[in-house]
Parts: sequence; C-alpha cells; structure tokens
Amino acid sequence: QVQVAESGGGSVQAGGSLTLSCAFSGFITAPGYNYCMGWFRQAPGKERERIGVMFGNGNTAYADSVRGRFTISREHDLNTLRLQITRLKPEDTAMYYCAADLEQLYGCREWTDFAYWGQGTQVTVSS
Repeated sequence: QVQVAESGGGSVQAGGSLTLSCAFSGFITAPGYNYCMGWFRQAPGKERERIGVMFGNGNTAYADSVRGRFTISREHDLNTLRLQITRLKPEDTAMYYCAADLEQLYGCREWTDFAYWGQGTQVTVSS
C-alpha cells in the first residue's frame, strides 16, 4: 500500500521562501510502473486546487495561477517530491497536500482521481 507523508510547512513572513517535502513509500518498482505525483492546496473556505503534476517522465504541468513562484522537483530515488515556493504571499496560506497515482497508458488521470493522498502540511503566510 502506498503511503504519503508531507512535511516542511510552517509560519513564514510574506516575501519569504519555503520548501515542502513529500515522502512516498510502497511504490511498485517493477519496469513499466511509473507514478504521477503532484502538489495541491486548499485554502480556508475554498476548494482544493492543483499546483502542479509531475508525469512519470519527469515533465511537470503547473496551474497558471502559480506559474513562476512554485517549483516541483523529484529526488533521484523517485520517492521524494518537493515543492519550492518563493515570494510567499498571504494568499498562499493553505493546507498543502501531495498525492500520487499509477500512471496509465494514456498518461495521468485527473488529479481529483489520484489514489494516494497525504494528510497535508499547513503553510501560514503573514504580512
């Protein structure tokens, strides 16, 4: 069973930077098994939104709303996903989640259908 654990959240001042980490375990490591991974966030009173999804080949698709300040990267072991956020704004305050899903023959499923989710890590940005 795949397990997901986010870390690195906290309280930061606006304008600062933060790097979140996500540790995955339980991935099938046999040839042909790749995973889509992504970062998402949910602000108070708002719906969860996509920040970006990394495909099995390492390419990443970002939401237009976060392009430029958010960077998703993956460690060489393929089991750790990071999210670097720069120039933090108060509106970045949210619970940040990572998730993974087995890549299909056609690519990644819709992120809302991703099978494996973490519990989230809180980021609070003060002005």
